[in-house]
Amino acid sequence: MFSLEKVRDLLHARVLWGEEFLQREVNMAFGCDLLSDMLAYAPEGVLLLTGLTNEHLINTADIIGARGIVYVRGKVPDEAVINLARQKQIPLLSTKMFLFESCGVLYAHGLSGLVEPQYAHR
Repeated sequence: MFSLEKVRDLLHARVLWGEEFLQREVNMAFGCDLLSDMLAYAPEGVLLLTGLTNEHLINTADIIGARGIVYVRGKVPDEAVINLARQKQIPLLSTKMFLFESCGVLYAHGLSGLVEPQYAHR
């Protein structure tokens, strides 16, 4: 298990919302920009890494039980998206790293990803 605090530190990320949830644990990372793939494959307890910044992402994260979201490439959602994440208590972080690098850093430090899609719960 990995804490969001460790994720923040490894990715040199800033917390956009949810500082009080940095001790929350995640069991794997899932890097993706397709909401349909998140719904199909991302298991509960996952950390989502993405460049998507819309409200649909927050709703998708809520449906799958994501423990947090990391925006890559320095992306920051607008205030309406941050407010929706606040309502659903989904912590938001932002890193300047690209998606591939972010996933690689987390993997190199022991946070796994979904190895085989058939093991996903959906």
